[in-house]
Amino acid sequence: MRPFFIALQFLTIIPIQLKAMPSLQQNAQSVLFYPLVGLIIGGILFAIANVLHALPVVLLSTIVLVIWIWLTGGLHLDGLADTADAWVGGFGDKQRTLKIMKDPACGPIGVLSLIISCLVKWSALYVLLQKQQYIALILFPILGRLAPLFLFLTTEYVRENGLGSSITQYISRVWAVIIFAVCLLLCGYFVWIGLMTATVFILTLLYLRFKFIQRIDGITGDTIGASIEITEAICLLAFVIASVYL
Repeated sequence: MRPFFIALQFLTIIPIQLKAMPSLQQNAQSVLFYPLVGLIIGGILFAIANVLHALPVVLLSTIVLVIWIWLTGGLHLDGLADTADAWVGGFGDKQRTLKIMKDPACGPIGVLSLIISCLVKWSALYVLLQKQQYIALILFPILGRLAPLFLFLTTEYVRENGLGSSITQYISRVWAVIIFAVCLLLCGYFVWIGLMTATVFILTLLYLRFKFIQRIDGITGDTIGASIEITEAICLLAFVIASVYL
């Protein structure tokens, strides 16, 4: 259970006290529990939407989004902002891009990326809650946390001394593939809408992986965070659009 608590501590603000520093192997194993942490986050959002369903949808959408961000401590939004700043400020250069990612300051492009991400999520949440598809709230945090699993399995971690380098070395590839496949099958609950969402999810992962390799020859912690935020937003948007047309 220790890898699960490591994942829970890292990905959420839930107070978890670890008695000792985790080993490299335990850190790698914790990634396998990322989708389970996503399930917990999604379950909380689902419960809140059900309990507060009588509120005006515009207010409920704001509450759900704020709690969504609060539960993660804004960790992934920070990665998104750093990645956006680095992508624009790096001018296509790998070393400059990596250097900007290490800068804790958030530039105008980073701020803009946060505004766009939150705006997309909020508007899609509004439509989702208006349709009373509360159960779908469980799906998106799970899909978002499948992104690190996919990227650690398929992509090199570019910082040699980073935490991610040990994860790529020690992660169980067999279990990672099994967990990825099982979680992706959850989309089948929503039939054609789920199939469309799963397709968009896979295409988004492939595109992000391509862009990360093209620019910096791999991934970093910031790009992992950005991938979680981007896949959540795009999958939520795809689900809502599909629910309108299918």
